[in-house]
Amino acid sequence: MTTASVLLETELPNRSHRGKVRDTYDLGDRLLIVATDRVSAFDMVLPNGIPGKGAVLTQLSAFWFQRTVSVVPNHYLRLADGSPDDDLPYDLPADLIGRSMIVRKAQRLPVECIVRGYMAGSAWAEYQEHGTVCGVRLPAGLRESEPFPSPLFTPTTKAEVGHDENMSTEQFVETLGMGVANAVRLRSLALYRYGAEYARERGIIIADTKFEFGLLDDEPILIDEMLTPDSSRFWDAAQHEPGRHQEALDKQFVRDWLLQSGWDREPPPPELPPDVVEETSRLYREVYQRLTGEEVRA
Repeated sequence: MTTASVLLETELPNRSHRGKVRDTYDLGDRLLIVATDRVSAFDMVLPNGIPGKGAVLTQLSAFWFQRTVSVVPNHYLRLADGSPDDDLPYDLPADLIGRSMIVRKAQRLPVECIVRGYMAGSAWAEYQEHGTVCGVRLPAGLRESEPFPSPLFTPTTKAEVGHDENMSTEQFVETLGMGVANAVRLRSLALYRYGAEYARERGIIIADTKFEFGLLDDEPILIDEMLTPDSSRFWDAAQHEPGRHQEALDKQFVRDWLLQSGWDREPPPPELPPDVVEETSRLYREVYQRLTGEEVRA
C-alpha cells in the first residue's frame, strides 16, 4: 500500500518476518530486507509513515556496512537494484529499489547491543532517580547530554512484544556464552567509536546507538541496520550544550512530539500531523547527506 509516496506494506513471496519497520524475505542462504516507511515509537507502529524513511535507513546502513567491514564483519552483500545481479527469483518492484538490500543469512542473537557515549534518554532518567545507568553506579553531578569518560556498553533483551529489559553482565554472558559475549561487546564498542569519530568530523554527535548481531559459521557478525536515525541518537555538534535536552536529528523528534501531545502511550497511537511528518523526513535526509556527502536515492 503506497499513499502519497509513503510505502507501508510490501507483498513478495516467502516473507519470513514482518518487523516494526522492515519486511524480510527468505532467499535460501540469503535474505532480502525491505525497509518500509513505517515508524514506531514506544513499541507501537504509528498509523502513518514518513516519506523516504525506508530509503534513508537502507542506503545509510549500506554506507556504514561497506565502510566498516574491515572493522567488524557484517551480513551485507548488495543494495538490490532490480538488475540480474540481484539473483532474485522474481522481479523487484520499482518502488522497492533504493530501500532493499540483499544480505547473508545469520542466526540472530537475542540481545540488543546498546552503546552510550552521552548521558541522554532513559540513561538520564535512571541517573536522576538512582544515580545509575543500566544498574551501574556513576559519579554524582553528571549533567544531561554530557559525554561519559568512555562509552558504556549496556545490552538489553530483544523482546518481540513489549519492552526490552536491561541485562547485567552476568545475564549477557549467560545468554550468549563467554566467547560470543566478549566478541559482541568489543565489536559494538569498536563500531561506535569508529562511527562517532567519523560523524563528529561532519558536525554530528552520535550520542548513543544500538547494534544487532547474528552468528554465521559460529562467528558473530553485524546484522539488521547500522547508525541510522532509527537506531541512533544524532545531535548537531555545533548546537551541543550539556545541561539540557538536545534537539534531535533522528526519530527522537517523533518521540518528543508524542510525549508533548498528551498521548498516554496506550494503543492506539495517534496519527502524526503533516508538519511533523514533513520535518521528520527532512531530518532523516539531512543526516544522510551530512554523513555521506550525497543525496539519498529515492
